[in-house]
Amino acid sequence: MASEKLRRQIVFEAARLMYSRQETEYYRAKMKAARKICQGWVKPSDLPSNREIRDEIQRFAYLYEGDGRHDHIREMRVEALRFLRMLKAFRPRIIGSTFTGHIRRGSDIDIHVFAGGSEPVESVLESEGLDFEVEHKRVRKHGEERLFIHIHIRDRFPVELTVYPLDKVNYVFKSSITGKGMERATLPEFEQFLKQEYPDLELDHAVEEAENRVDRFQIYRTLLLPLEGVKQPRKWHPEGDALYHSLQVYDLACDELPYDEEFLLAALLHDVGKALDPRDHVTAALEALSDVCTERTLWLIAHHMEAHAIDDGTIGARARRRLVQHESYEELLLLGRLDRAGRVRGVAVPELDEALDYLRDLAQMCG
Repeated sequence: MASEKLRRQIVFEAARLMYSRQETEYYRAKMKAARKICQGWVKPSDLPSNREIRDEIQRFAYLYEGDGRHDHIREMRVEALRFLRMLKAFRPRIIGSTFTGHIRRGSDIDIHVFAGGSEPVESVLESEGLDFEVEHKRVRKHGEERLFIHIHIRDRFPVELTVYPLDKVNYVFKSSITGKGMERATLPEFEQFLKQEYPDLELDHAVEEAENRVDRFQIYRTLLLPLEGVKQPRKWHPEGDALYHSLQVYDLACDELPYDEEFLLAALLHDVGKALDPRDHVTAALEALSDVCTERTLWLIAHHMEAHAIDDGTIGARARRRLVQHESYEELLLLGRLDRAGRVRGVAVPELDEALDYLRDLAQMCG
């Protein structure tokens, strides 16, 4: 490309697309950025390298994530060690940004495992109570079609396992960044690496803490799934089951306050108590969520029924004055309106896991 300025603009735009998770593959991000910057087709040979894009992504990470990024990568590496130990029987290798340190918001933990299929790996994950899904991906490269098996684990940090046959355990995979052998480490190599990187960190204790740490998003999922079986009176809820209603309210909340995680959680979780105690679903929800939600989210859930009374004009003056004094009073009124608006039959809503993934990403982005 003749203009170095245009090249730098493409680097910046491609990095922005990948940092914001609008694109996940370097080539697609570069082509999309080039078409936007150059207003037309660009030869692949004129595009910047993957390394240039990666370095620019790192500048984004340092700019927007600050010093907390170092704590974040240490926690990701401890979590990666937990999975390497868990999957020891499959001779795991850690690869990617968690190992090299080139993480960004939303980065996952990438691990290669080697087995005669995904079933034995799935069995271990199921025994650990982990939430995961298996993806079979066909890729055609150099005229040859290959099948890749990916296991996506939803945990405190997203984990992607790639399952290879046993005869590939010593194969040197090439990096899409450098074109050279991929940087990777076995379990003993990674443990030694962590001891050098964090000499004051007691690895066994850190892994034990990681094992005992509660993933609040898994708790949310566990509480929300039963709502699909909660059928509501058609007079008040013509839309159907309580999960469908909750996802409608959440989706409407995303249109109003897309970056307010506490409010979005209140919208999604406000009815979880209906699967626990239909006679007093508010109290049941508060008891179930007391350790995994902020005081503000709990307050919104606690008073969402009173928001209807305010709207109807049936609430007492003293109760209304008490609510008006709260700093989230306006959001409470909004939640009440959305609760009533989210009762439409047949409207499209996000999948539950899609909603939880968005909230997880939002939590990582905003701390």
